[in-house]
Parts: sequence; structure tokens; C-alpha cells
Amino acid sequence: MVPSRAGRLRPRGNRASSAMSMLLLAVFPLAMIFGAVWDLATMTIPNVLTVALATMFFVLAPFAGLGWETVALHAGAGLLMLLVGMALFGFGWIGGGDAKFVAAIALWLGWSDLPAYLIIASVLGGALTLLLLWFRTLPLPLFMLKREWIARLHEKRGGIPYGVALGAAGLFMFQHSVWFKAAAHAA
Repeated sequence: MVPSRAGRLRPRGNRASSAMSMLLLAVFPLAMIFGAVWDLATMTIPNVLTVALATMFFVLAPFAGLGWETVALHAGAGLLMLLVGMALFGFGWIGGGDAKFVAAIALWLGWSDLPAYLIIASVLGGALTLLLLWFRTLPLPLFMLKREWIARLHEKRGGIPYGVALGAAGLFMFQHSVWFKAAAHAA
């Protein structure tokens, strides 16, 4: 709160900047949570999520103060990760949704945060894999096995919902991103 000319306290900034601040702070984290939970429950990441996330990057970039050069660099990071992800998908190492999700995340994070993001996602993905391998050795009560998503996670040869690690790493890196700084500045 800052004093107005009349001496009354008023909120800092205006409603538009506060709304933009909230949008900058909400879009990426909500997409990370949605992608992680959806992948955990269904072993898929919807195309609509990755397309919406990529679209919102281009819509919100000017409001975050990203110039066209920075936007182009972020797009390059996203494109590279899409190509790498599709190659990994081609080898059967990750799912197609994971490849598109990591590309959309790289688009938002850009080159400067991408190496740390990839390391964190790899560590979390490895931990998730070990946890699921252990979980799959446990006998589960029938009521748990009746839940389709739990039964799928418990299958001995089932996949790994790597979107959980990708989303969690994205959430961690968001606090260091230009988006977080732009939202703090807009408030």
C-alpha cells in the first residue's frame, strides 16, 4: 500500500498490472501441476496443454518485458528440446507427450535456465523411477488395485509418468525465471 494524494492508502500499481502479475504467476505453475497430475493419472500429457502453454508464452512474453530477440532465443530452446524429445520418443525412451511438454517448458525457461532444469528433471525422474520400481514390488490391497491409475502405476512392466518429474522441475525453476521476476516487478 502507498499513500494517495488525499493521504489514504491505496494498492501499489493498478488493477491491470495486478491482474497481469497474477496471470504471469499463474499460467506456468498451473500448467506444470496439471501436466504432472494428468500424466500420473493417465500416463498421457494432453496436446491441448502443450499447445496452450506454448501459445500463452507468446501472448504473455511482451507483458514480461521480453524483447523479440529474447523471444526468439526462448523459441530456439523450445525447438531444440522438441527435436531432442522427438528423437528420444523415436527410440521409445520417453512418451510423445513428455517430448512436447519438455519443449513447452524449455520455451518458457529459455537457454539460461534450461541446463539446471534438465539436471533437476533428470534427478527427479530417476528418483520417481526408483520409487515406482519399489512400489511395484509391494502387495497392494484390492481397494487400491480397483483404482485404474494406481493399478497402471503398479504394473511390473508399466511406464513411468515422467511428466511428474518434468512438471516438478518446472515448478522449481519458475521461481528463478524471468516470468517470476516480471510478475514481481509488475505488482
